[in-house]
This record gives sequence, structure tokens and C-alpha cells, in this order.
Amino acid sequence: MRFAFHKMHGLGNDFVVIDARGERIAITRDRARAIADRHTGIGCDQLILLEPSETADLRMRIFNADGGEVEQCGNALRCVAELTRAERIETAGGVVAAMTEGASITIDMGAPRFEWDRIPLAYPLDTADVPAAWDALEHGSAVNVGNPHIIFFVADLDAVSLDELGPRIEHDPLFPDRVNVNVAQVTGSSALRLRVWERGAGLTRACGTGACASAVAAIRRGLVRSPVAVSLPGGELDIAWSPGGTIRMSGSATHVFVGEAELEAFG
Repeated sequence: MRFAFHKMHGLGNDFVVIDARGERIAITRDRARAIADRHTGIGCDQLILLEPSETADLRMRIFNADGGEVEQCGNALRCVAELTRAERIETAGGVVAAMTEGASITIDMGAPRFEWDRIPLAYPLDTADVPAAWDALEHGSAVNVGNPHIIFFVADLDAVSLDELGPRIEHDPLFPDRVNVNVAQVTGSSALRLRVWERGAGLTRACGTGACASAVAAIRRGLVRSPVAVSLPGGELDIAWSPGGTIRMSGSATHVFVGEAELEAFG
């Protein structure tokens, strides 16, 4: 069986997008991992599968490079909105609204969740100032924005060995569903620099949900004011949030090419 796919990226966070709204395409964990492999597959940070939805314009399923299916991906939402012009997109993390204005796409990511059991954590802790440390990373803030994040604010972003600390924190027993690890540096009254170790994908050039979670955590701590310009290795996202409201993420999405492949070649 041959299938068509779109290669897209949001600030360098890249995706293989398969539109299965007209024909069912079976994606297993092993198949997703094989497609995502950059040496023997098509190559991507996440595989995105589009399916029909009863509650929105379409359903978006997200598979990380390790094959695991996850709840949410902000950069992929912008890419799907750019590709399909969908205004309501169903994900495992909930239904989100999308608005396209020229080259900028805004996603309403919903309200952040701060309760320890909604992150989730293994046991009750203060999510605004988590009393745990991994080497120099301590006093993190835990936020769920459709998927779980912990954010550490540091004085020197480049001094953090995130490639070593990221997987340790991701798999720590404190996080029963694992966690995305964000390290942020405040660079202005409404500006952050950010690096992200993404759960199941590793270091990434950009993470939309990480930008949302980090901006929310910084606003919650009084470190910045909304809207926040979040600078990632792949580019910049604008995040707006007021306590009690929903998060609005704005940024670009890029369509790279269309291709075809044999499904059976990936297991």
C-alpha cells in the first residue's frame, strides 16, 4: 500500500504528516518509529496522522520518534492548520482552535493545569516550586498544557548539559507519564530563551507546548509579562496568557515537500 505524506516543520521541529481522513492507515509504535528514523526511514521528530473527527474538523494523532503516542504538540498544530485550514483540531489533549492570518498561525492551546495529579506527579507537591533537584537544576515549575512539562529558570542557558540531564529527568519516577524538560533564561521583561528536551524525541530545535508551558510558568512567578517572546534554537514564538485564561501561541509553519512511500517498507 502506497501512502502520500507531507514533510513540514515549525521552527525546525519537523514532521511527517499523513492524511488518513479518506483511507484508514494503520500506524503502530514500531511503524511510527521506523518512519521517523532519519537513516532508514523518512525522518522526523514526530509523525502526525490525520483522521476524521466527530467533534472537530479533524483528529490529529501524534507519534514521537520513539514510536510512543502523545497528547499534544504545538508546532504540529500550526503545521496542520497551515496544511488543512482546519479551525478546530481534536487531539488526545483536547480540542483546540486554530486561526490563520497570513504567515502567522495562532493556536488557542486551552487553559494550563497546575494540580499535581493533572501534571501528573507521583505524589502531592507544590507545582509552582517543585522541591526536587537534578544536579544544578532545581526549584522547577510543573505545568500541563495538554502534555506534562517541568521548567527550570537559569542564569546561563548555555551552561546546562540538557542532553545529559534531560533523559534523567524525563524518566524520573516523580513523573509517572514521563515529562518534557525545559530550561529557560529570562532575557527581558517579556522575553525568554528556551531549550527543550522533548519526551520521546530528545533535544529539539523548537517545542510549541514547551514555549507555552515556560511562558506560563514565568508569568506565574512574576518573571515576565504577557505576551512573551520565546526564543528557541529554531526561531521565535509569541505566547500570550493571563491567569484564569487560555494560552494563545502564534508562529509560523513551513511546508517542505510532498512524497510517497510504501507502508509495508516500515513493518
